[in-house]
Parts: sequence; C-alpha cells; structure tokens
Amino acid sequence: MTSDSRATVERQSEERRRPVKISRVETFLAPPRWMFVRVETDAGLIGWGEPVVEGRAEPVRAAVEVLSEYLIGRDPSRIEDHWQVMTKGGFYRGGPILSSAVAGLDQALWDIKGKQHGVPVYQLLGGPVRERVRAYAWIGGDEPDEIRDALTAQIEAGFTAVKMNGCGPMTPIATRAEVRDCLRRAETAREVLGDERDFGLDFHGRVSPANARRLLPLLAEHAPMFVEEPVLCDYLHALPDLVNASNIPLALGERLFTRQEFLSPLQAGVAILQPDISHAGGISELRRIAALAETYGAQLAPHCPLGPVALAASLQVAFTTPNFLIQEQSIGIHYNQGAELLDYVADPEPFRFHAGSLLRTDRPGLGVTVDEPAVRAADKRGHSWRNPIWRHTDGSFAEW
Repeated sequence: MTSDSRATVERQSEERRRPVKISRVETFLAPPRWMFVRVETDAGLIGWGEPVVEGRAEPVRAAVEVLSEYLIGRDPSRIEDHWQVMTKGGFYRGGPILSSAVAGLDQALWDIKGKQHGVPVYQLLGGPVRERVRAYAWIGGDEPDEIRDALTAQIEAGFTAVKMNGCGPMTPIATRAEVRDCLRRAETAREVLGDERDFGLDFHGRVSPANARRLLPLLAEHAPMFVEEPVLCDYLHALPDLVNASNIPLALGERLFTRQEFLSPLQAGVAILQPDISHAGGISELRRIAALAETYGAQLAPHCPLGPVALAASLQVAFTTPNFLIQEQSIGIHYNQGAELLDYVADPEPFRFHAGSLLRTDRPGLGVTVDEPAVRAADKRGHSWRNPIWRHTDGSFAEW
C-alpha cells in the first residue's frame, strides 16, 4: 500500500470514528395536508420524517420545534434513548400532538441510521420476512352510487383489495334506510369484486355502539376483510360485545398512539391493529405494537392515508413484521386535492404497484428519495387543511 493510499484509509477511518451530531431540524407544510421534517447532521447525512396530525399540522410543527431543542447537538444513532427522552422527558406526556412529533423525528433518525450503514431500515430491524407488501386502494364510499365505477377502476389497476367508508353521517339509532345504505355498499363491493378479492368497510367512528351491534351481523354474509373503527375509541369498553356480535374481523388503531392503548382492544379480541407510523411514535413504537399484536394472534395493517415518507417508513416495518396483513396507501385517495404523493419524490419506482403490491428494494434508509426542491416550494404555499364538520338534519354535530 502506498503512503497516499494509506493516508486515505486512515483519513476515512478517522471520519468514521468522529462523532456525528444533529446540526439542524426543519419542518415543511406540504399540500394537501401533510408535513415533513428534515434532520441534518454535521457529517452531511440527511433523514426525512413525516410528523403530522391531519387538521392539526401547526401544533405538531410547534412540538417538533420544542423537541428539536433537545436533539440539536446529539448523536443521531441513539434512537431508542432519544425516543425515551422525547416521550417521557416531560412531566406531561402523551396525546396525538406529541406522539406525532416524536413519530416524524423517529422516522428521520432511522433514515439517517440506514444511510449511515448503507442498508434499508428493515435490515436494521432484523431483516426481511417477505418480498412484497400487499396494499389496498381507497374508493371513498360516502356516496354509494359512485362505488361500482370506483371498484371497477381499482380492479383494472391491479389491486386485489379496496377500502371504503361504510356509511355517511349516521344517526345514533339508525333508520332502516341508513342500515340499508350501509348494506348496499357491502353488497355492491362483493358483487363487483367476486370471491377472490377483498374489501374493508370503514365505519370511521360514525357508528354508535348500538348501530354497530345491529350492522355487524347483517354485514357478515358479504364477508368483508374487516370492519374498521366499528366505534370511536371513546367506547373501547363496547368492543367485547362487538367482537361477539359477528364473525367479521374488527380493526382499529388510527386514533391510538401507544402500545399501552392497544392492550385493551387486543384483550377484547380485535383481530387487526391499525397504528399510524406518523401518529403512534414512529418506527420504534410501531414495531413494538406489532410484537404485542403477535402475542394475541392479531395482524398489523398500518393506517397511512398520508405522504411518501410515512408510506416508506410503514413499508420498512411491513417487510420485517411476521404478522403484517396489508398496507394502506394514499395514491389517488379522495382527500388528495392540490397535490399527490408522487409529487414529492424524485424517483417513484419504490411506489410502483405490481399486481396490487409494493416490492422490496435495497435502497438505504427509508428507501425514498425526497424531492427537496418540491418540498421547499410546497412549504411556501403551505396549507391549513381541516376536516369537514358534519351535522345531522336537526342541526346537531355528526361524526365525520
């Protein structure tokens, strides 16, 4: 070895030994309703995350800024220690705002770690257990007359599973017409999809416990893959009765944020957990929720009607989780107005569907190449997305 090459090797070895520190944290509001976080190190490594509560992006942004005070100057590789401090270091803990801020930062730290080692995050989590991740497409469902054409379009696009809302606004004790509208959605879905494809019905928290007890047995003949959020998380005590009301697998979790909150649904017999990687503490907590679900024989179907970084992070968990079932994704979803998921990626290949599935890649970190100029331009436009406010015919508040 020449003296020059020896000096080069020594310099590279010294660079590897030199402590890396977090030097900068930035957030970007991006239409239609997302937020990204960019974490930079003094070694030039950059990690991306997606911390957001849809409709409450601004307070999540403020929470990220507060947590950044702790992170700046620290070693990005100590992900678990940072997660513990960010979630437990304040006297007041929990809630969707803090949990979502932590989630995005956690994603970015895993992205940095993967890039630092030149491997996908799933390799750092124990390696892959599957080659592809099955995904479903959203078809809306608020208006039942539009379902048939939407179902046909997704079949033609190659999807083997879809999800739709099971109803519009529903009164606390449903009329026969409201019940019939819900059943008609399921009938149409099964008729168009046949027996070889699946559909999920999302009650979206619009259905009272009394209505859920009535609807679930009636829906059973159409064999939905699952019924999501059969009741609001305010009524988790009703879950044992609902689990026993029919043989339909029940799913929930987008409004739960810690593994502790998922324990009682699992004990009640919920079959599918749907934590959101941008709400429930990021990659670190999602994999723990998945492990908890596995001990109850339950499946993981991560909630993710969000942007490209959240989807990429969810896929890293899916590729390494034995009890993973199916992945939600937002390409073409009816919420996306003014921007689409692929608008913020430099290379769409990791998000190309193959017969309704996403293939495993060996790209380092989260496996997504964020189009930084597009994200910075989007932040200049910003957004102030808020979910609709619905009312019953008598003027009282209705769950959206």
